[in-house]
Amino acid sequence: MPKDTATKLSELLQSMLRSPLPIRLRAWDGSTAGPPPASDSPPAGSGTASGELIVRNRRALRRLLWQPNELGLARAYVSGDLDVSGDLYEMLDRLADLLFSPPAEPPPHGLARLAALRGVAADLIRLGAVGPQPKPPPEEIVLSGARHSRRRDRSAISHHYDVGNDFYRIVLGETMVYSCAYWTSDDPGYGLSDAQRDKLDLICRKLDLRPGMRLLDVGCGWGALAMHAARRHGARVVGITLSAEQADHARKQVAEAGLTEQIDIRVQDYRDLDDEPFDAIASVGMAEHVGTAPYADYAAILFARLKPGGRLLNHQIAAIHPEPKHHRSFIDAYVFPDGELVPLGTTVSLLEEAGFEVRDVQTLREHYARTLREWVANLEKQGQEAVRLTSRGRARVWRLYMAASALSFEQGRIGVNQILAVRTHPDGASDIPPTRPAWT
Repeated sequence: MPKDTATKLSELLQSMLRSPLPIRLRAWDGSTAGPPPASDSPPAGSGTASGELIVRNRRALRRLLWQPNELGLARAYVSGDLDVSGDLYEMLDRLADLLFSPPAEPPPHGLARLAALRGVAADLIRLGAVGPQPKPPPEEIVLSGARHSRRRDRSAISHHYDVGNDFYRIVLGETMVYSCAYWTSDDPGYGLSDAQRDKLDLICRKLDLRPGMRLLDVGCGWGALAMHAARRHGARVVGITLSAEQADHARKQVAEAGLTEQIDIRVQDYRDLDDEPFDAIASVGMAEHVGTAPYADYAAILFARLKPGGRLLNHQIAAIHPEPKHHRSFIDAYVFPDGELVPLGTTVSLLEEAGFEVRDVQTLREHYARTLREWVANLEKQGQEAVRLTSRGRARVWRLYMAASALSFEQGRIGVNQILAVRTHPDGASDIPPTRPAWT
């Protein structure tokens, strides 16, 4: 009996990806192959079973033939050539080994790849997989110039953050806080806005902010921490960002709140800071953009900008058991170009080498998983509006990135930590009490 399209596709994909396909596959002609779907309940009116990988056209195969890895899968999904039905988290979980466990050796290229696939060459040709490499979706970015130069860093930040404040409001909610929330209650009336407020206050308490103190907020985002520190703790704040859209929103919020005398929002690179030393510094979700090589300089700059006895709160995503990368990842190409995650121990060592004394580390991994699931739910509720504000591909990028990240936090592939450090006085005094009642 001749094989149907889906069976051929399943065999081809396993040959190209060099891994068993752990989910059911549906071809463009309606044929299916592989293990049973994740759920037998099809979405209303869809005509497909829930929990299937759907190959919508032959172009998806060409993308994977040219990039038989995570990037090829991402390009096919973002463009709409490849889709999934059912619960995205469940599908990503079933694909986890394929997506997150890189092969022991890089996949072959060029003639070596063709040789590896010669056993299925006839099917490749019959199914239309052979042809020129399709153009990547327009949402993909390739940066130019020296890595982590000022110009390239501006481009990287603009790619991620300058996609429209209205789009971010859909995803993040009215707080416009784009970092891990701190969930202190399971009460039904306690939501994302409450958890973000509690996170902002946790940071301010760890920094021991008091009226009149000067706070530097590095990577200030849309200004939520700056406003919380000024309004609730009486601090005077300098917030810096490389995103013009973030700065514009933050300045408007500051003006509407009547806080212009307390808060100065700047579009400024951290390397250009020349202010007098601050009483406290917050770096929340910023260090991931700095990069591994420049991090020692970043830590030294923050140390120099802090008064003796001043505290640094570094809130940073960390790699857990990092794997060597054999190819450009989905995150590199679509989400955080030039972003880098390092283990917690590396960050602590670099801060100590800069002169800081690390006093406290708090892991918030499960908190970020819950935060991301809230963001995904926000995006799914207003999916059509998100597409209207940006593009269909951009909305797909964000849904995939946030859902996959939630699973990565839940399953311990990445973590997030708040590191409290201090610049001690010359005599070694830290001005930090020996217990933690102020923030616990």
